[in-house]
Amino acid sequence: MREHLYSFLYDSKERVLGVLKVLTQLSALVAFGLIVYQNGFLLTEKETLITNEIIEILFGVFAVNYFVRLLYSFERAQFIKQGWFEGMVMVLILLTGINTVIFDFHIIESIFNFLKISSYTHFYSVFITVSMLYLVGFEFVRLSGVLNSATLQPATTFIFSFMLLIVIGTALLMLPAMTTMSGSPYFMEALFTSTSASCVTGLIIVDTGTFYTFKGQLVILALMQLGGIGIVSFTTFFATFLKRGVGIKHQLIIQDYLSTDSLASTKGMLRKVVGITLFIEASAAMLIFFSWGDQVCFDTLGRKIFSSIFHAVSAFNNAGFSLFQNGLYESEIRESYLLHVVIGCTVIMGGLGFSVIEDVFSVPQLRERLRKPWKEWKLSSRIAIYTSAALILVGMIVFYAVESRNGHVLDGKDPFSSLIISFFQSVTTRTAGFNTVDMSLLSTPTLIFMIFLMFIGASSGSTGGGIKTSTFLIIFMSSIATIKGKKTIDMGGRSISNDLLHKAFSIFVFAATFNLIMIFLLSITEGQLPIIDVVFEQVSAFATVGLSTGITSSLSTMGKSLILISMFVGRIGTLTLALALSDRVSSGSYQYPTAHLLIG
Repeated sequence: MREHLYSFLYDSKERVLGVLKVLTQLSALVAFGLIVYQNGFLLTEKETLITNEIIEILFGVFAVNYFVRLLYSFERAQFIKQGWFEGMVMVLILLTGINTVIFDFHIIESIFNFLKISSYTHFYSVFITVSMLYLVGFEFVRLSGVLNSATLQPATTFIFSFMLLIVIGTALLMLPAMTTMSGSPYFMEALFTSTSASCVTGLIIVDTGTFYTFKGQLVILALMQLGGIGIVSFTTFFATFLKRGVGIKHQLIIQDYLSTDSLASTKGMLRKVVGITLFIEASAAMLIFFSWGDQVCFDTLGRKIFSSIFHAVSAFNNAGFSLFQNGLYESEIRESYLLHVVIGCTVIMGGLGFSVIEDVFSVPQLRERLRKPWKEWKLSSRIAIYTSAALILVGMIVFYAVESRNGHVLDGKDPFSSLIISFFQSVTTRTAGFNTVDMSLLSTPTLIFMIFLMFIGASSGSTGGGIKTSTFLIIFMSSIATIKGKKTIDMGGRSISNDLLHKAFSIFVFAATFNLIMIFLLSITEGQLPIIDVVFEQVSAFATVGLSTGITSSLSTMGKSLILISMFVGRIGTLTLALALSDRVSSGSYQYPTAHLLIG
């Protein structure tokens, strides 16, 4: 009997699982549409209940899919061990369904009644929405396996992932329940906000705190998180978490994105990245929560918690989004210097890069250096930290010196306050986009120097933009070596290869050329605006900084479109875009005779 059963299971496995796979994926698509409908539109309580009932039926499809896969698994203990979390969810769904259908006993409703939560419908909708989103995400992770069989280059796949994120974000932000305004969908506002959040820039044409509802702000929060760490990184992480395996295509994308040394270190580094992100954001959120001054009034405790989380995620991902109308220059918090220091330090951590944080601050590395005090950081870590520290210090000194003499933003400030303001603006200028001063009052020399800092940006493998600190340092050291007549570039006891040097110069040339072209086009479409403001806006968009002198909302439709393109190109990187659009040479094993040209 047992042999016949196993024979039947073996013969029918491929057919049954194939049908179930299609059915589950269709159910996931329908469920996602229902969740969007339920949360994106203003429904009555009756319509919400009907939607919940349909979603409950779809839960059954997922449960059947899990238990059938368990039945067809010939190593069931291993199957349960690998998918233990999914199994827990399915058992909960099964028990809930049995109690509801057979015994007419609603477990969730009883729990809510026991906890004396009056708004059962609302909280239950949230509960089943979160549960279904988990299952839908589960199916999305499985579908992400098509990357392994796709013929696209990793750079192209990376670009398409950001395009997909922007499109989904735009569609969600156009839903009626996402904005406080009524009337026709706000396409440009939604597209601009989605692009800015996905590209962790922070430029806005509508106020985030007043234009968007709590649901809309949640969407923006999710876009910042996915945009900062990369949507492919998230799907790959959950694929490894769920023991589904990661293909070479996934690993190549993540290796390029995180700037890891090899494919072997990619999967391990990815888990650390997610852990680092969540730990730093949680720590920053708690510190921000206790840093709000007494003068900052929140409607509820929940709103205060959400605002703390929102600004923590925005700071670590170097996004620059704020729920205050004037950013951190809002009258209630413009002098909350402890809050500014917390956010500034969070920005610095996000701008250093995940590999640097893991190398310098991880517990195993700290223990290793306690045992071996002579052991140094990796060269890439030293470059990121020392260059960032030097740029922050120089930016702070220049801002303080110039604005104390020529500006108005430090008028009436004592030296301590002026130094904190100068420190914060030096930090945020390179990538984050928060402001604690009125940007329209900054003097022209300060704006010019800030453009320089924005163009350099954050470190490689971080959530920030710009050409990166390592690129800037390699080009700078190459220039010094050329002046001295040296044929090699040496840093930290290591020689820099020609491949890295060529890559650095390519990034610089592509970035400079792109910005010049966009500035030229913006000077035509926005001819009525001061050119310094236009240049500042363009470099801020390209470097995904998000600072503005206040002209973003007044840009023409064409001007906003150009800024959209700049944010997108700046986030994915000019070199990534060039690699995606270019064809690889068939052979590079030949060399022409050396040419002698006049240079300089």
